[in-house]
Amino acid sequence: MEAGIVGLPNVGKSTLFNALTLSKSAASENYPFCTIEPNEGVVSVPDGRLDRITKYIVPQKVIPAVLKLVDIAGIVKGASEGEGLGNKFLSHIRQVDAILQVVRCFEDEDVIHVSGNVDPIADIETIETELTFADMEAVSSGMEKAVRSARSGDKEAKLRVETLEKCNAHLEQGHPLRTLELNELQRKSINSFGFLTAKPIMYVANVSEDDLEGKSPLVVKVREHAEKAGAGMVVVCAKIESEIAELEPEERAEMLEAVGLPEPALAVLAREAYRTLGLESYFTAGEKEVRAWTIPSGATGPEAAGVIHTDFEKGFIRAEVFTLEDLEEHGSEVEIKKAGKMRVEGKTYVVKDGDICHFRIG
Repeated sequence: MEAGIVGLPNVGKSTLFNALTLSKSAASENYPFCTIEPNEGVVSVPDGRLDRITKYIVPQKVIPAVLKLVDIAGIVKGASEGEGLGNKFLSHIRQVDAILQVVRCFEDEDVIHVSGNVDPIADIETIETELTFADMEAVSSGMEKAVRSARSGDKEAKLRVETLEKCNAHLEQGHPLRTLELNELQRKSINSFGFLTAKPIMYVANVSEDDLEGKSPLVVKVREHAEKAGAGMVVVCAKIESEIAELEPEERAEMLEAVGLPEPALAVLAREAYRTLGLESYFTAGEKEVRAWTIPSGATGPEAAGVIHTDFEKGFIRAEVFTLEDLEEHGSEVEIKKAGKMRVEGKTYVVKDGDICHFRIG
């Protein structure tokens, strides 16, 4: 699962990406289209539960969950018609599972806004419009092929036609496909299209150094828009975060204290992006390692085991499960078992976020 970082040119998108992935590139320069091919990076998802587990189970190493990020070049008005670098970038967005839209919420005369003035809602609408136009074009081209197949009596094609018609009507009303209710069969019939507006979205308000809590009118507008859209939203000062990311751990803590942040805003962003993707973590814990494993929400025991190795899903017999709270109350797995708190779960068990699991494989 991966998230694509999108936005208009000069909103701080690549600065944010570089800070997240602790990397540097010429992409942080102040000019549009500086990211020609999408950069990719992997970022750890901070999780305080790992530290809590290792107080009782001391491992040789600790491995957090990770999130794959793709930095996609700036989109401009008319991208769906080939403006800027156009459809090339839209195709990059089509490959990701969720969209993180960076929205500029700061004034800076030295950083030119592509439209001439800072208006985060207009920026959001520009991106959404281009993605909508691209989806409408994809619906139109897909409809022609589906109609031809449906005429020959293909039942799957008939369902696809019906679903595409429903999508088109929704898009024409100006609504993203993520808000369209479809049943499972309908969703499967159009999965291959990779519709852009169907992807879950999260907004990242990039603020100035004097608005770290995101209280400016610009941020308030983004927050209200996100709430109305049912989307996640985080406040980040990409400039400060990039400086923090380059520091040694001790210096990092000092700078965080100096600017009044309990943790890097990037940690909040990573966790919220993880949630936006519909992901959760379960843990395995032993002397060799304590590790967070990434699963989609609703994964069963065999599916969760399969994340470790595909053979584990095939050979799954049962899962032995306990919680972090059990560990903190009883102090060890041995005591958890003595207290009767070690649960034995079968193939239909839905793994919960934060479960600590041992899998028995046959």
